[in-house]
Amino acid sequence: MTEVKLHGFWYSPFTFRVVWTLNLKGIPYEHIEEDRFNKSPQLLQYNPVYKKTPVLVHDGKPICESMLIVEYIDEIWLQNSLLPADSYDRAQARFWVKYVDDMFSGIAAHFRSRSDEEREEAKEIIWERLGVVEDLCLGDERKFYGGDAINIVDIALGSFVKFIEVQEDMFDVKILQSERFPRLKLWFNNFKDVPIIKENTPGQEELVAFLKTLIEKMMARK
Repeated sequence: MTEVKLHGFWYSPFTFRVVWTLNLKGIPYEHIEEDRFNKSPQLLQYNPVYKKTPVLVHDGKPICESMLIVEYIDEIWLQNSLLPADSYDRAQARFWVKYVDDMFSGIAAHFRSRSDEEREEAKEIIWERLGVVEDLCLGDERKFYGGDAINIVDIALGSFVKFIEVQEDMFDVKILQSERFPRLKLWFNNFKDVPIIKENTPGQEELVAFLKTLIEKMMARK
C-alpha cells in the first residue's frame, strides 16, 4: 500500500495547499506536525536545502515546495484533476500560480511590520498585486479559476487570501475590501464554502490567537 506522510505546520498557508489537495483527491496520509523552532531530524534530512515545510514523503521519497507537491500529487493521483488538460491553459495556470507565490513577500512584510507606517506601505503593495488578480485572473462568470471545479490556481490563491483574512483580524485592518475587489471577494466566498476546503482549514479564531503568539516569539528572537 502506498505510504503518504506530510511534514508541515498546521497553521501555514503553504501546508494548507497540500492538505486541501490530498483531501480533494481523497488520499489517506499521515500528518507530522513540525515545530518551527525545533525542526525534526527527518525534516532536515528530507529538505536539506531550505529546511522548510511542507514536505510530502511518498513511499519514502521526499518532495519539497508546496506547489511542486500539488503538481506531483496531481500527476500521481489522476482523480479530480487540478491542472488543465490543454497545454496553453496549463501554462496560463502555472503563470498565475507563480504570480500568487510572488505576492507572498508582500503579505509576509505586512505580517512582520514593526510599525503602522511599515504595515501601511506593505498594504499598498498587496493592493496593487491583488488589483492585477481582480482584473486579469478572475473571470466574471466563473465560480472558480477552473470554472465549476477548483483547480491549481484556486489552491494557490486560496491559501494566500486565507492568510490575508487572518491578518485582517490580527491587526484590525481591512485589506480584501468588497468595493475594491468584488470578483476576488466573491471568488473567495465560493472557495472557502466548498465542504472539503471548509473541513480542512483551521478555525479563524484559533489561527489568529496562535499567530499573534508566534509573531511575538519571532520578534523576540531577532
